[in-house]
Amino acid sequence: MSSDTTHIALRPVEPGDAPFLFEVYASTRSDEMAFFPLDETQREAFLKMQYNAQQASYKMQYPNADHQIILVDDRQVGRLILNRGDQEFLLVDIALLPQYRSCGTGASLIKDICAEAAGKGLPVRLQVLRSNRAALLYERLGFYVTGENQVHFQMEWHPNRQ
Repeated sequence: MSSDTTHIALRPVEPGDAPFLFEVYASTRSDEMAFFPLDETQREAFLKMQYNAQQASYKMQYPNADHQIILVDDRQVGRLILNRGDQEFLLVDIALLPQYRSCGTGASLIKDICAEAAGKGLPVRLQVLRSNRAALLYERLGFYVTGENQVHFQMEWHPNRQ
């Protein structure tokens, strides 16, 4: 996977990646955490609790998902969790460090996932926070809203709609 100016690659998550994965997770919560009157120690403890709960939930709900580290020019920049099923590809989670957002990395990866799913005639589905600007990226890439609740949009990309 690559773009014009950078080389984008994936590798499986390894046990030593836990601190990096926590860093990525914490970076996705920084705006939200700014509203909580917590000191740094409390904030880190809270985020670690939330991160551990998320990880446990993903492992329980998606035991066969691929957990991967996103690399740009051999630097760790994010994580990707993709569950390739017989009926759909489910993009469980994609997250990049702040300095790698809005640079085309996520779009490139998602296009590759959609191309792989299209080769099998399968849709790609995901859930995104309503407040997450990534929803606009997904729309630009051909995803459409299939459902919603007060917190999330459920979105889908289907090769037959492209």
